Amino acid sequence: MTAADPGGGGEGASGEKTGTIDLSVVLYHPDGRVLAEALASITAAAAVLRAATGWDTALWLVDNAETGGEEPGGEEQGEEARLRGIVAESGVAAAMPVTLLSGHGNVGYGAGHNRAIRQGRGAFHLVLNHDILLDPQALLEGFHFMKSNPGVVLLSPRVSNEAGGQEFICKRTPTLLDLGLRGFAPGFLKRRFAGRLARYEMRDLTGEEPVHGVEYAGGAFMLFRRDALETLGGFDERFFLYFEDFDLSKRAAALGTVAYVPAVRIVHYGGKAARKGWLHIRLFAASALRYFAKHGWRLA
Repeated sequence: MTAADPGGGGEGASGEKTGTIDLSVVLYHPDGRVLAEALASITAAAAVLRAATGWDTALWLVDNAETGGEEPGGEEQGEEARLRGIVAESGVAAAMPVTLLSGHGNVGYGAGHNRAIRQGRGAFHLVLNHDILLDPQALLEGFHFMKSNPGVVLLSPRVSNEAGGQEFICKRTPTLLDLGLRGFAPGFLKRRFAGRLARYEMRDLTGEEPVHGVEYAGGAFMLFRRDALETLGGFDERFFLYFEDFDLSKRAAALGTVAYVPAVRIVHYGGKAARKGWLHIRLFAASALRYFAKHGWRLA
């Protein structure tokens, strides 16, 4: 079975026809250790899925490194070689087809995933950050939930940080005040508006029970039905970085149900924009303005 063949005539452990879950990961000079751990977690979760259901997985790695040099041995060739080495050492290619897309430059997070989405053929497509560790049961739990809930077009998981605390990646409809407080306010202001921020982050609902009707799902892990994702046209590539996930999940919610499923568990190594320097702050602000211009302004 290849990455372009989602089907297969076999029967899974459940007796149904088997298929494929596609995964895409966008990379931009990733930390090698973190990527290797992420690939190992994908391999383990894929093995659990296949053993229980007969379903396969296919992985796309989208290298958004710059393409400034054209000579052999240039920067982009060196980065591609580094990534191929990490993939080879991880052993993931022995578990599933792996396609490395490179040479297109830094087209942005959503546009990078779209390149993989257009090539995939699986019944489901998982959009994934490179700094995510999947629980070994994550793909299997996501598969079972999507199969049992045909009205769900997008699934969001329970996320933990490195220390084990919960991260709240599902959100209610944002306002400019919510975004400013959450991303950039000093501690005393966040404490003053703790109740407001908790509501925005859906802390009252996203615990240990599934939630149907989530308004916004974070882009670190987005499990889609392929037919819904194709109907939506994937990510809006006008969002270079930040808010492409809000835009896509908002559009998905108009098509079907977006669900939070805590049985699907992941660990996220990532940080917030304000911790990544002024470039990320500028990108965050530009995408926020684009988002509100597209979907309507809400100040407070």
